[in-house]
Amino acid sequence: MYAPLRKSSPAAKMVDSLLIDLPAPTNLSTWWNMGSMLGVCLVAQIVTGLFLMMHYNSDISGAYESIVHITDNVGGGWWMRSIHANGASVFFMLIYAHMARAMYYGLYTAWKVWLSGLLLYWLAMITAFVGYILPWGQMSYWAATVITSLLTNIPYLGTDIAQWVWGGYAVGGATLSRFSVLHYIFPLILIPIIAFHIGYLHVKGSGNPLGVSSVSDKITFHPYYSAKDLVGFIAMFVLISFISMYLPTFLLDVENSIRANEVVTPTHIQPEWYFSYVYTILRSFPTTVSGILMMVASLLILCFVPLFHASKMQSTSHYPLGQILFWVFIANILVMTWAAGYPVETPYSQMGLLTTLLYFSYFVLSSAGAPSWDTLILPQSS
Repeated sequence: MYAPLRKSSPAAKMVDSLLIDLPAPTNLSTWWNMGSMLGVCLVAQIVTGLFLMMHYNSDISGAYESIVHITDNVGGGWWMRSIHANGASVFFMLIYAHMARAMYYGLYTAWKVWLSGLLLYWLAMITAFVGYILPWGQMSYWAATVITSLLTNIPYLGTDIAQWVWGGYAVGGATLSRFSVLHYIFPLILIPIIAFHIGYLHVKGSGNPLGVSSVSDKITFHPYYSAKDLVGFIAMFVLISFISMYLPTFLLDVENSIRANEVVTPTHIQPEWYFSYVYTILRSFPTTVSGILMMVASLLILCFVPLFHASKMQSTSHYPLGQILFWVFIANILVMTWAAGYPVETPYSQMGLLTTLLYFSYFVLSSAGAPSWDTLILPQSS
């Protein structure tokens, strides 16, 4: 009796183990759709990005004009650019939802999966930043100037590193050319790291909302979760298409519709919304160096989340105090994102400092009360 092709061919067996016969817990919720949706969204970003690069001019004398040309003259160019620009926002929405799910359900205890995911997050931030510079609009230029100038605060080598990044003594044509190359290369670097991320996940096994072992209660990925993921893909493409066609500038900064002017500084320089909470931390301290250190710390502290886990049960859903703290943390992130859109003045400067304090406090307090709650509800060994 012959085995099915998916069981006999080496390449098909790999696909089968990942997408068809993969054992999966029976109680996965919609929050488990985010990973696959991120993969499809990344593919869409790469495809639309390749199309845009065919018409893009990385010289400062023609970068902005090439964007106008793509939008006005290239067939379907306005749609491709709108999908690519707004797709970045949707991509980060999915990333933050994916990370929030891992933090809420304690999935960071699979530390290899968690750390590889953080590496992907940081590389995605760099990719989005260098891509934001490419239109050479007013906000693009000044965002590049402000953020890359932070490198000059590195002791001893800061100025040399900044000038190496700039390709000169200030942001200019060499900077734009380098960033366009980096924006092309970084997505390709993401692909093997994604493979490791998925590989670690499948070795460990997917978690579930209850945070309990599901070894004896699993079903095949197809057709149960493949159909569920398909619904997620359709919803994601409907969202991106709606934003791209009906609200193309809703998630974008209107200042970037103006050609870069090295002489005129925008009234208020701010990053894209998905960097806003980090930017709030950066500007909340009196000195640039202290702001940079706290900004870096806000990203690195995520690596230590598994070490803060002091509860016996994995999921936060079992801990009422943990749930309250988690949703306060999410609300705090939203306030930080909102506050970054306003100048550094009263009351926004004080608000930034307070929300920064709450941000770091969460990681220390997230397991507060968990040992007492464990003692109260879990049976004690005699």
